[in-house]
Amino acid sequence: MENKEKGFRIAVLSGKGGTGKTLVSVNLAALQADSAYVDCDVEEPNGHLYFPMEKEAKTQVYSPIPQVNDDLCNGCRECVDFCRFYALAYINEKVKVFENICHSCLGCGLVCPTNAITFNNSTVGTVSTGKHQGIHVYSGSLEIGKASGIPIIKELLKKSHKEKRLVMTDCPPGSACIVMESIKDADYCVLVAEPTIFGAHNLALVHELVSLFHIPYGVVLNKCTDSKNPSEKYCEENKIPILAKLDFDPELGKLNSDGKIVVWEKEEYRTIFEEMASRIAKEVGHETVVGIER
Repeated sequence: MENKEKGFRIAVLSGKGGTGKTLVSVNLAALQADSAYVDCDVEEPNGHLYFPMEKEAKTQVYSPIPQVNDDLCNGCRECVDFCRFYALAYINEKVKVFENICHSCLGCGLVCPTNAITFNNSTVGTVSTGKHQGIHVYSGSLEIGKASGIPIIKELLKKSHKEKRLVMTDCPPGSACIVMESIKDADYCVLVAEPTIFGAHNLALVHELVSLFHIPYGVVLNKCTDSKNPSEKYCEENKIPILAKLDFDPELGKLNSDGKIVVWEKEEYRTIFEEMASRIAKEVGHETVVGIER
């Protein structure tokens, strides 16, 4: 059932951390015998705890940082005025660069009228690759104090782009730039939400985001109880497909907290996630999504 021409990419995201985004992405990946799992939550990567890599390979990721030639600089301050991250300042008749808050947009070099700005590469983090029981694993890690994980996410997506199989992308929480970078090449998005007022609020944020990108999507409601479910109501009001409802289950929470793959541990959950995968496949008409027997 593998697509021989192109891998099918599913991005899993949520409006905040702790909703079950990694639970969903890890277990959907685990249904397939040879899928790929990409952990783009580079500030707090934890997917490797579920998929400890065999023969792990690490590569450094670099980002361009401006360097100013004082002999060429005429003190016009156009670079300082351009930078929206305040990574440049004009002090004692020299441009000072604050490396740790530079987002490497390269804009300062473009606006400099005297070509006084060039760029040197600085390490921002690492990308790890490997396999776990046949699953191809990609994980990024941002160095403490660095401004943006986007260069690492770009490298993760570049490395995983060659995959001609199901690719599950575990996105960072929220709806900021690093999430946009993670979903831009996705064929389908799974939005994970909790059954609370705050959950519905955060669901609305990511719903707006995927709508802007014109990527098809569906919702998984996690930690459901018999109480009112504002997130479910939001889906009904906005005609959003509900792919699955996962009940609040202390045993599921215990297995997940122990780094266990629940579809490998309990037949009950394997059935639930297989039905979830079938629903996604039905939504997108793509058979690669449906699980292969492990």
